Amino acid sequence: MTVSKHLQELDGLPAFDFPEAEPKAKLPDAGSVAWRVSVDAYDSEEEWEEAFARFLKAVDSTEVRALIVGAWSEAYDSPPDELTEALIAASDRLPSLRALFVGDITYEECEISWINQTAMGPLINALPQLRSFGVRGGQSLDMTGIKHERLRSLTIETGGLDADVVRNIGAAELPALEHLDIWLGTSWYGANTIVADLEPFLTGARLPALKSLALRNSEIQDDIAAALAGAPVVARLETLDLSMGTLGDEGAEALLGGQPLTHLKKLDLHHHYLSEPMRERIRATLEPAGVVVDLSECESARDDESRYTAVAE
Repeated sequence: MTVSKHLQELDGLPAFDFPEAEPKAKLPDAGSVAWRVSVDAYDSEEEWEEAFARFLKAVDSTEVRALIVGAWSEAYDSPPDELTEALIAASDRLPSLRALFVGDITYEECEISWINQTAMGPLINALPQLRSFGVRGGQSLDMTGIKHERLRSLTIETGGLDADVVRNIGAAELPALEHLDIWLGTSWYGANTIVADLEPFLTGARLPALKSLALRNSEIQDDIAAALAGAPVVARLETLDLSMGTLGDEGAEALLGGQPLTHLKKLDLHHHYLSEPMRERIRATLEPAGVVVDLSECESARDDESRYTAVAE
């Protein structure tokens, strides 16, 4: 599977595409939508920074609450260095910005594992009012040096994430973070994380406010499930997400055999390789306690080597 659709909303606001040319109709109120600024992914006549400059002139940027960075020209070959510099330079013109997503790019524009990224720490740190940050694409992604007092949600979407990025996220100072969502991906596209790299998330010691943890789209999903069976962070979670990966009966058995999960509001396991008896066991254990369990998208495979993550290339 690939990413086939653009974001429909961000931070509860509907996505709205900023026009490529002079708008023929009146634009919506600046704070009423999540603005998506993008250019043609191939042979664009306008650079993203130029489109963003038009956006700042056309919209009352002081009221903008959510911003979606769509495609930039040749994202498969060019990192968004100038793009992030433009955002940092405009940070004082975006005092109301609460949500930012960088790389809302579909497979038709650029496959997720081909998207070139860059250092996101300076951008996140330059927006102290930010509450939610997301990025798609793991190639050359750098999450070093993040220190943010107010960020509540962090999402990293990749088809293959380098362990250095995982470790840098684990070292970040995010005392207010409530939701963490990491797509680890497959080794075919650069994923090399092992369970030991996830230790900061499993203990939760550096994330005192964490309520929702998603470690998903991973080919080591069984190992992650086994590690979570005894992870201290689980006891204070409301949502646990191990979806989109290669979870099988072995991982589910370990998870159910560990600490109780009946305090959760939701356990998301969609896109999995669980047998019918295991699925019934999970439902019987958790649903009577009021836990919402997502066991949709049951996949099949001849053996463990034939399993695949939901999003890779």
